[in-house]
Amino acid sequence: MTYCSWCGKPETEADHAYCQKRLALIDPPRFCPQCARRMVVQVTPTGWTAKCSRHGESTSAQSTS
Repeated sequence: MTYCSWCGKPETEADHAYCQKRLALIDPPRFCPQCARRMVVQVTPTGWTAKCSRHGESTSAQSTS
């Protein structure tokens, strides 16, 4: 089962159109899509990092060349 990264509910449970818009525009994920645990999120001027205690870290990593 996968979960919504914005609201933490199962992907099949509700319409997540609003959540997808939030995630696509500016907001980092708040919940782990694998286990629905609340993630520790840090936002910086250059992006964000979100860390799940069980599944590790994801980032908005922008490559700077």
